[in-house]
Amino acid sequence: MVTLKGEHIYLRALEPEDLDFVFKIENDTSLWELSDTQAPYSRFLIKQYLKNAQQDIFEAKQLRLAICTMDNNTIGLIDVFDFNIKNKRAGIGIIIQDESNRQKGYGKEALELLVNYCFKTLHLHQVYANISKHNKASLKLFESNGFNKIGLKRDWSFDGEKFTDEYILQRIND
Repeated sequence: MVTLKGEHIYLRALEPEDLDFVFKIENDTSLWELSDTQAPYSRFLIKQYLKNAQQDIFEAKQLRLAICTMDNNTIGLIDVFDFNIKNKRAGIGIIIQDESNRQKGYGKEALELLVNYCFKTLHLHQVYANISKHNKASLKLFESNGFNKIGLKRDWSFDGEKFTDEYILQRIND
């Protein structure tokens, strides 16, 4: 896969060396709400996932890329999921792992690179994101990249104590 480069970050395919980074993200319980995770992942499962992560997006229906700074520091992950070639659409998700790397424009640049890849390389007509009503930073990020709120899924997620609403945002390739 071609590396997708921006001014401050680049996106690259996952490598076996990303095991510890992916393990840390997947097992960070503070992030589980973002991915509907309900149980920890073992190193073995993540190692198997990384072994198969090189599958073609047309076969796997998903693509996960590492977000890296220009000094080769891996700071996050960005995903294309529910890739639907017939209807030319896919979902997008993003996480910047360490809070100290948030609010620096890395997420915005990564999202711009991935949306451009989806539209120009994969020839998708639309991309979408599902974001909790309470995740103001992600809502701002996606809206600043041309995504529009198109619906609110009421009581969509249960956190063990209460239900929360989730927006669906969409960007259509004009």
